[in-house]
Amino acid sequence: MTILVTGGAGFIGTHLTKRLLDEGHIVLAVDNFCSNYDPELKRRNVANFKNQPGYYLFEGDIRESHFLHLLFGTYPVDAVIHLAGLAGVRPSLQKPAAYFDTNVTGTVTLLQTMQDFKVDKMVFASSSSVYGERNETPFRESDLIEGLASPYAISKRTGEMVIQNAHQLYGLNAYCLRFFTVYGPNQRPDMAISSFIRRLFAGERIQLFGTGQSVRDYTYVNDIVAGIVRAVERVSGFEIINLGSGRPIALIDLVRHLEYFTGRKARIEYRPDQLGDVSRTFADLSKAAQLLGYQPRVLLEEGLQRMVNGFQAEQTFLLEEK
Repeated sequence: MTILVTGGAGFIGTHLTKRLLDEGHIVLAVDNFCSNYDPELKRRNVANFKNQPGYYLFEGDIRESHFLHLLFGTYPVDAVIHLAGLAGVRPSLQKPAAYFDTNVTGTVTLLQTMQDFKVDKMVFASSSSVYGERNETPFRESDLIEGLASPYAISKRTGEMVIQNAHQLYGLNAYCLRFFTVYGPNQRPDMAISSFIRRLFAGERIQLFGTGQSVRDYTYVNDIVAGIVRAVERVSGFEIINLGSGRPIALIDLVRHLEYFTGRKARIEYRPDQLGDVSRTFADLSKAAQLLGYQPRVLLEEGLQRMVNGFQAEQTFLLEEK
């Protein structure tokens, strides 16, 4: 299968690309290498793929219709895995217009191009953020969505809605996958676990918002990738599906785990609750198990150990390069 992966140079995108290539698929990776974090990190992510058979990298923006039409007109695309977009709850509070432009306008432009070229299979990266603040757990796909807490969450929910509309109007087959706090090697440097590991080894303070009792359903990237691959193989009709670990943990307990794996004591600075954040996430995985055969396999302790090992290996490599 020839699969177009938007956001193909990002954290999840590069892990996904490796899996797709290993399974014999052709990957058309699209990324605009924007500066929301260091573009050189993304270029390093894709460096190992450049000489692999079946891999093609295109630098361009999904909001540009001409770019997409040229790409779809040149290569026979069987399915699209749409990961591209601005990520992060807190940054979206500062620049909501950019989030709606990229995450909504970009998705609409991509959907229009797919319709023009009669490509009828999409897997979309949504987010647990769409559930907003709620007390009842675990979060189920059938839950009423209201009270979204950030522009990022609204942009992702809007993406789901325009994709559902394309299904209703044009017969698009689409699965919207709600990711629950994805972590693993090469995670974006602004995300909590990457930041905590870096700060622990540097002896810098770690900022925890609130009391440290906020709860997240952390999901290892290999499990997310397995769910995405199964989704693109099985996509039919329209569905919203959670992908998580189903094992939520409090933020302060996460820090204690990282102290153990790094051998460093955290210097914690408590800050007021952050606007846009929610107190908990917790994925119900029964629908993912039923439709995708999805079962997360990497326990948090194992995943954190892999991240710490990866960070140490990277630091050793950088020292040797100097």
